[in-house]
Amino acid sequence: MQLSNVCVSQKDQNKADSLEVIYNNSREARKDLEILKDLAKNSMDPSKQLKYSNELLATAQEKNSHDYLFIGYLQKGHALTARGDYSEALENFFKAASVAENQSELGLIKITLGDIYSLTQNHDRAIKYYNEGIEIIRQSNDSIPLGSALFNAGDEYLKNKQVDKAIIYLKEAEEIFKGLKYDYGIAYCLGTLGLAYAQIGRNEEAEANIQQAIQFLEKYEDYSPICEFLSGMSDIYAEKGRDSTAIEFALLSRDLAKAYGFKNEIREANLRLSQIYENRGNLLEAYKYYKEYIVYKDSVMNVSTAQSMAGLRADYEVAQKQAEVDLLNVQRENQKLVVISIAIASFLVCLLAFGLYRRNRFIKRTSKIIEKERNRSDRLLLNILPEETARELKKNGRVKAKKFESVTVLFADFKRFTLVAERLPPERLIKTIDYYFSQFDRIMEKYGIEKIKTIGDSYMAASGLPFPTNDHASKMLKAAFEMTEFVKETKENSLFDDADFEVRIGINSGPVVAGVVGIKKFAYDIWGDTVNIAARMESHSEIRRINISENTYELIKDEFQCEYRGEVEVKNQRILKMYFVNGVKESIKKEAV
Repeated sequence: MQLSNVCVSQKDQNKADSLEVIYNNSREARKDLEILKDLAKNSMDPSKQLKYSNELLATAQEKNSHDYLFIGYLQKGHALTARGDYSEALENFFKAASVAENQSELGLIKITLGDIYSLTQNHDRAIKYYNEGIEIIRQSNDSIPLGSALFNAGDEYLKNKQVDKAIIYLKEAEEIFKGLKYDYGIAYCLGTLGLAYAQIGRNEEAEANIQQAIQFLEKYEDYSPICEFLSGMSDIYAEKGRDSTAIEFALLSRDLAKAYGFKNEIREANLRLSQIYENRGNLLEAYKYYKEYIVYKDSVMNVSTAQSMAGLRADYEVAQKQAEVDLLNVQRENQKLVVISIAIASFLVCLLAFGLYRRNRFIKRTSKIIEKERNRSDRLLLNILPEETARELKKNGRVKAKKFESVTVLFADFKRFTLVAERLPPERLIKTIDYYFSQFDRIMEKYGIEKIKTIGDSYMAASGLPFPTNDHASKMLKAAFEMTEFVKETKENSLFDDADFEVRIGINSGPVVAGVVGIKKFAYDIWGDTVNIAARMESHSEIRRINISENTYELIKDEFQCEYRGEVEVKNQRILKMYFVNGVKESIKKEAV
């Protein structure tokens, strides 16, 4: 991970939002260099940052402003980096270097180039630029950029197992940030020092540091370093032999990285999962995660190859701006050496082309497998959650709870279930329950009703969500009558070997809150007094009968024949009337005919 010289916070985003209102309502603002600069620097959305950076560059070129050109290229590079477009990001950082006018700007560019090469695993170039940038920034006495540069260099050494050097750089960065009371930088240092301590066996210190860093960064919603720190926790527990906990942390890192599109973090989490499962002897799971690791690894390494080829150009363009950097020496080679070089290069290109061809074939095969698994997981998700809820979960990584003002909730259970269950073998019992509940599912699907869950022999469904309707109560009553008729016919005609059940149903209407609970084995559920009363209606019902509350009665009384059957006390000492529903009114039947 890298620590930016200027971290965008929610406060900065609020400033960007205010400026965006001015920008959208004023033509003059769209050409104001200062407004465009602030929008490009403070927007947390990479797409918006890229948009405003391009407009800043165009306006700066029109007005021939070198200062704003430098900022425009720099912010455009940052936006492209956030999107994973590293080659194009490098191009813009090179352009920023070409218009830099002082040592401070040049030092910033060198650190930024080090960040790019670090992301693409080019350790030598990353360390070269970091150390050159640090020497320049030390002369300017600018503390936060110096602390950020030292942190990034320490993180790079850590990635390459040079732990002693990493700790030296990270400790110096931490002292700078503590002196400035810069909590954001302190959190980064704490977490990364925790990763370093884990590598040298200081696991208790490592765990304490990482947990403290995660807790702080969650407040800032800075999820990229959190992903890496979660992976670090996975390594610590794997080292302790606690594989199950190690897998949980690695999965948390992977899922969070996928939710926010962090390719490097997705890659590393998949590699850790593959290694843990391989150590446990579960080769099938190990292969599954290694396959995904390869896909993300290739997407980054393709960029790395291109940047290595562009490295010479980077050295040249940046060196032009710094007298302390040696000029590139271009030496002429004799003709024989050129011919030999061309021959060797041609041979290597052929090898590379062949390798790329084989790799592309492998990627195509694995892509088909991954696509098949993705479609399978989508189908499973839709089988667990409503379609709208599933889409929201895939897009945002979480689901907001929603209130529905008027829905109808049904509870159904089987009479004498316990007695029957005691005499049936487990396999036959499950087969019997599945026979009934599968048909209930088909009935609910017919009327567009959402099945919520089953608990033992109890079946729960709700009509009128996730898409509100005006006829939710009527649909639920029609479905309930089909359920009772199905159970009756099955028993009377002996359609199933163990079909000896009788069903009773309770229904209530009113407001509910719906949402998804849990992060593992999550479930779509509903809550509220409406649900409790529906359960109470079911417990006071009778076999083959549908018992409804007065709330539902008021919604369906013009369509169905109802029989008043007394009152029942519900929560908070409330008294509700109950009704049996006997069927559709004759007038309604005639209209239907």
